[in-house]
Amino acid sequence: MCAPTSDDPFDIPEPKSIPAKTAASAVRFYQKYLSGLKMGSTCRFDPVCSTYALKAVSVHGAFKGTILSAARLSKCGPWHPGGFDPVPNHGFWSTETVT
Repeated sequence: MCAPTSDDPFDIPEPKSIPAKTAASAVRFYQKYLSGLKMGSTCRFDPVCSTYALKAVSVHGAFKGTILSAARLSKCGPWHPGGFDPVPNHGFWSTETVT
């Protein structure tokens, strides 16, 4: 079972698996070298999409984190108001029913 994580969207744990570390490295590369090429901040969400992706991959692993990140990126557009959208907790993927 995974250890519980903080509800703070900016508290990003270190990824554990090699695929998650690789995905996190790709996000960090984007943050460091590519994100600055845009003119100003363009993300309508808090935390910004790259921080969301980094936490999603770190908390849920490479596969599920990438799915969550892709779902988040699909919301990027004028049809979505944006706002606060944190990475869901581990229980999000659970198949157990809540009583």
